[in-house]
Amino acid sequence: MGERRSKVHVLVDILRVIQREGGTAKPTHILYKANLSHKLLKSHLGLLIEKGFVEQREYGGKAHYSITQKGVEFIVEYRKVERLSSAFGLPI
Repeated sequence: MGERRSKVHVLVDILRVIQREGGTAKPTHILYKANLSHKLLKSHLGLLIEKGFVEQREYGGKAHYSITQKGVEFIVEYRKVERLSSAFGLPI
């Protein structure tokens, strides 16, 4: 059985999904592509919004989530940590 993702890894997965969707994504797309339950998605999106990594916007009365510059910068820094960790053979 596979290992569980850390909370930070899940947050980065959400940010990457939004980024791959062109910077804005519907919650359903994020839910499926980041492999999350609805409850976890709401919780994690709330944290990402609170910390300024994601913004919620309404289009046609439906919520969409956009990655902010701070969110993009976080992904860049996280990639550096992933490379460093991989170079030393340590999982993060």
